[in-house]
Amino acid sequence: MKFSGFVLGALALVSGAIAVDIQKSVIITYKENTPDSVIKQDKKAIVDAGGVITHEYTLMKGFSAKVNAKTLESVSASSENYATIEEDKVVSTL
Repeated sequence: MKFSGFVLGALALVSGAIAVDIQKSVIITYKENTPDSVIKQDKKAIVDAGGVITHEYTLMKGFSAKVNAKTLESVSASSENYATIEEDKVVSTL
């Protein structure tokens, strides 16, 4: 009985640890008047948290990245007046 409780507890702990590390692919774009320092700060926060900048756009201010949910929330809060964050996914027509 004690062994099954231990196994269930260990499985719950492992599944919780795995869920924390799931990274989302996102596109983050900024308004034209966004200071470069804000964009640099957001990129640094993503990389420091183990995320990856996958593409930097040249025709608009922004980039795509793979980032965990906690860091994404932090970037969203710190750049709420400048940034638009959306899931990076395939878009198609009917």
